[in-house]
Amino acid sequence: MTLGLLVAFAAAAALGLAAAAALAWRRRRRRWLGRVRSACGRVAPRHPVALVHGLFGFDELAVGPARVAYFRGLTDRIQQVGAEVHRLRVARTASVSVRARQLARRLDALSAKRVNVIAHSMGGVDARFALAKLGLSDRVASLVTIGTPHRGTPLADLGHRWLGEPRPRLAALGLDLAALRDLTTARMAAFNEEVRDARGVWYASVVCVAPADGLHPLLRPTHRYLERRAGPNDGVVPLASQAWGDVVAELEADHWAQIGWSRHFDAADLFEELLRELRGRGC
Repeated sequence: MTLGLLVAFAAAAALGLAAAAALAWRRRRRRWLGRVRSACGRVAPRHPVALVHGLFGFDELAVGPARVAYFRGLTDRIQQVGAEVHRLRVARTASVSVRARQLARRLDALSAKRVNVIAHSMGGVDARFALAKLGLSDRVASLVTIGTPHRGTPLADLGHRWLGEPRPRLAALGLDLAALRDLTTARMAAFNEEVRDARGVWYASVVCVAPADGLHPLLRPTHRYLERRAGPNDGVVPLASQAWGDVVAELEADHWAQIGWSRHFDAADLFEELLRELRGRGC
């Protein structure tokens, strides 16, 4: 067999494996949604829901007369199905330990005895720290993370190399960027050794890859960068970094679509399915 034929054969085999993986991905996604829909007719879980934002996030911003939520359109959907919901705000770019302490105070201020935490991106890391180190396990029934860099992301590695040292101008804007250091692959490896799951809390995750169509234009450069270094990703976090606890869904949605910022993905439907899952598990 000539070198050219070997190369062609290898390329065809790689394409075949990629196609098979993509088909398996779509089948797993449909199976998860079908299982949850048939599990329980009612939607609202037993405990209220607390939404936790990620890096550079917020609870709600006023833009002129309008108000814009980080979890876009999702609070209304959660309330429509009869669940109580709270949006918890922490510092946008602070370290995990600082954000986790702020999160603990926000949770302690709630009247509910226990809550279900649904956290996006870095918020999932903050919540894990709060549960393990700050004694919140008796206040939290479950933690579901979406697009969370549990094993770090090469984007944080890159950002920390360029912006990791203290810079007066950034500090003046309130951006200490300690979060970039904490989300590096090296720091998260150490984090996972030190921060163990709390007993009595159900840990679950939603993992996502960027869709073939509909990826936000601003995420295309970061998606390509991550694809070369870490394989499939959602434009911010590698797929291999997102799983923690029980993986309840594998979806095609970029990092922003996961929280409602896309016309190509129904995040409200995802959150309603998560509520059904929580109810079915007695949370």
